[in-house]
Amino acid sequence: MKHVYLLWHTYIDETLAGGEDVKLNGVYSSKELTEAALVRTSKFRGFSEQVESFEISPYEVDTDSWKAGFTLV
Repeated sequence: MKHVYLLWHTYIDETLAGGEDVKLNGVYSSKELTEAALVRTSKFRGFSEQVESFEISPYEVDTDSWKAGFTLV
């Protein structure tokens, strides 16, 4: 299986619909490159105040997601 790594920044913001702000900061070919991007990005305005809100997620490529569909609520 081949993976890429997603760098997310998510934090609670009650002024927004849904109550949270989610940003996909980038997609990288290795965990090391993702960690380096986190270090770079965490110095930027806004991100530097919310460093604990970063998350690195591995994501499998060449596979289907949502295989069972979804339900509207």
